Amino acid sequence: MLSPSTLQIACSHCNLRELCMPVDVTARDMERLDTLVTTRRRIRRGAALYSSGEKFNALYAIRSGFFKTRVTTPDGREQVTGFQMAGEIMGLDGIVANQHTCDALALEDAEVCEMPYDRIESLSHEVPALQTHVHKIMSREIVREHGVMLLLGSMRAEERVASFLLNLLQRLHARGFSEAALVLRMTREEIGSYLGLTLETVSRTFSKFAEDGIIEVKHRQVRILDSQALRAIVNAGAGR
Repeated sequence: MLSPSTLQIACSHCNLRELCMPVDVTARDMERLDTLVTTRRRIRRGAALYSSGEKFNALYAIRSGFFKTRVTTPDGREQVTGFQMAGEIMGLDGIVANQHTCDALALEDAEVCEMPYDRIESLSHEVPALQTHVHKIMSREIVREHGVMLLLGSMRAEERVASFLLNLLQRLHARGFSEAALVLRMTREEIGSYLGLTLETVSRTFSKFAEDGIIEVKHRQVRILDSQALRAIVNAGAGR
């Protein structure tokens, strides 16, 4: 269940600011940006930040925790469309039609900063860097979707899993985490849904990587022992 906090959140004092807010702005512009976020929300594991069909009102900067986004196909199947972590922005799917087109669910207890979209639009006129930053976020989402299409359309199972692990590792490292250790907040089944693979195929691929000495797996803890080998798997597919 969501519970809003009355605490004023200052973006200028947040250690994730450079990941989710524009950089190289003046002190005066930063004061304006500090008025963008007035509500912090805590979301319990398994709860929805927003749901498909819900009216779009705001974008959300993740302060802590992991999320997944999913859509439901016409025949009732659930398809995972992405995994989001601290420092990333959620809610962009709602801008076009003024309503959300997917569900956003917390994979663990999480916290987000709510940024009313009408406030973002208003501030963008005063702080051009904010508008540029929002455009960059949208562009990044387009690039990510193209990457997923490539991954699902042309990569073999091993290449998909290797690419997934490398991407996750890179994103976590940018947030100050280990260059080699991962804690998977999502299940093997959710990874399979995202990668277009069955649970059995994901599990079998993890086991093969472990047998080959590429990774070490202990439940949801994964240690990358040979990142170059993972890159070689991905690059081999790109060279076909």
